[in-house]
Amino acid sequence: MGTETMLDPTRLVIAALLGLTLLLLMIIRFKIHAMISILTGALVIGLAAGMPFGDIVTAVNDGIGNTLKGIALLVGLGSMFGAILEMSGGAQTLAVTMVKRFGDEKAAWALGITGLVIAMPVFFDAGLIILIPLAFSLAKRTNRSSLFYAIPLLAGLAVGHAFIPPTPGPVLVATMLNVDLGWVILVGIICGTAAMIVAGPVWGSICGAKYHVAVPEHVANQEAIDESKLPAFGSIVGIILIPLVLIILKSVAGVADVLAPAEPLLAFLGEPFVALLIATAAAMVILGIRHGYTMEELEKIMTKSLEPTGLILLVTACGGVLRYMLQYSGLGDVIGNAVASANLPIVVVAFIVAALVRICVGSSTVAMTMAAGIIAAMPGISELSPMYLACTTAAVAGGATVCSHFNDSGFWLVKSLVGLDEKTTLKTWTVMETLVGGTGFVAALIISFFV
Repeated sequence: MGTETMLDPTRLVIAALLGLTLLLLMIIRFKIHAMISILTGALVIGLAAGMPFGDIVTAVNDGIGNTLKGIALLVGLGSMFGAILEMSGGAQTLAVTMVKRFGDEKAAWALGITGLVIAMPVFFDAGLIILIPLAFSLAKRTNRSSLFYAIPLLAGLAVGHAFIPPTPGPVLVATMLNVDLGWVILVGIICGTAAMIVAGPVWGSICGAKYHVAVPEHVANQEAIDESKLPAFGSIVGIILIPLVLIILKSVAGVADVLAPAEPLLAFLGEPFVALLIATAAAMVILGIRHGYTMEELEKIMTKSLEPTGLILLVTACGGVLRYMLQYSGLGDVIGNAVASANLPIVVVAFIVAALVRICVGSSTVAMTMAAGIIAAMPGISELSPMYLACTTAAVAGGATVCSHFNDSGFWLVKSLVGLDEKTTLKTWTVMETLVGGTGFVAALIISFFV
């Protein structure tokens, strides 16, 4: 392990500003890949701060090793789990059943809840492409603006994507802050539910009344889903709950005396990679083999699902390098002292840092990575309670979600899929994302006052 170097605070601040400015310029102005930009920015901070070359190399190695060992398996298993859920029609099962049970009048709520649940194991883009036809079919059937149903679905997907493990974002932040995923899931569900309600059914009804967006023609003529071929609703819910319940039980067993005899077993089963492995195996059998897929077909599906994970892992690893560079240079102490003198809670600082990076860069992954790195490098973080750190994780997720605009790929995906112009996308989607992030942050801040 590296040790913190005692360097001049003024030089440290200048070095940090120089490195972070270069990082942002490389991504925004010169369109250089986030991985290269973050790694270069981190090295510039170390060099400009006057760190010994050996310490810089140690910070890079520790940053990559310690970050990846916490999330590599989770991101890989989560991608496989989500791919099986996607190809089996599990997402459609959840959506169709929820809409039937809620009825057309409350279908917006059903889509919001479905989006939230689906985005935990399935990537945002895939979840949206799978489920948006259902929102359009509801709009067509009820003769309403497609935004009435699309916004709640988008809000649910955004919440699941940002706040609740095993989706990669909060797993990454939790790993950097060294906080138990069980508490992150509990806080994430509370904050995410509040965010989904405000940004989903509530904002969706306002958008639906204000902007009449017709169902795109290419979707309006699509054939209806053959529900007889979809897996059972109970199977889907049960499989998705496996990792969440096991991870939460592990956390509860650590503080509940009644579970003390079973704590060693629950601690093992609730280890995130074990819980996800069990869920993936269950999905392979119940949604794959029992539905006629061969092992060869499943292997191809699961292998293909790993293609986007390399990018996520490498960007995240470079964020870990940034975190360790800030910590080993002693800049974390400087930032910590500045925050202490400003009398701002860590939760608020976490939100502000993530929001600023999100607005500048557009990528929620980069925003979470940088914010988590800066917060984790501050002194005294490890002494905070698990619940407070879980609130900090939710605050980072909230900040990394707000203000999606032209530099965010999600903005353009939603614009094209829903059939909006840029101005309407800003007035609907961008406001929705800001409501998701802002509401989640406020809920996390309120919870933090009581821990």
